[in-house]
Amino acid sequence: MGRHLARRLQLPFIDSDQQIEQRLGCSIREFFDREGEQAFRDLEESVIDELTAGAPCVLSTGGGAVLRSANREHLHGRAKVFYLRTTPEDVFRRVRHDRSRPLLQVEDPLQRLRDLYAVRDPLYRETAHFVIETGRPSVATLVNMIVMQLELAGSAPAASNG
Repeated sequence: MGRHLARRLQLPFIDSDQQIEQRLGCSIREFFDREGEQAFRDLEESVIDELTAGAPCVLSTGGGAVLRSANREHLHGRAKVFYLRTTPEDVFRRVRHDRSRPLLQVEDPLQRLRDLYAVRDPLYRETAHFVIETGRPSVATLVNMIVMQLELAGSAPAASNG
């Protein structure tokens, strides 16, 4: 989704988790297993600080990025943040076969998603400038909704013919 939005806004797309994996030279799951969540969150905070202080882009963060107050402050203060709100059940349908998510390698991943949602939803709302209830629209529809919100807020980059 982020890549489509970046293309539409003519901005670079950056995924903070991919940036972290490039720096680590291994997967987040491997690092998480070896070093623990605290070490991962420390690195994530550093990367988000750097990325939000850089050139304009469309930035996708990992789901737990909002757990650190410094991340929430950097994201909210330096960017226009969209919270693409979805239910734990919809997230489960999308990620139930994904073994790369360390926090979901548990007996009951749906319950874990519900627990994570209960903690994170208020933090996402605190961080976001815009909340979009996703449901199950197409990527194109979500991109249009975001661009429309940016235009209404006077924050969209100048449109180009092309």
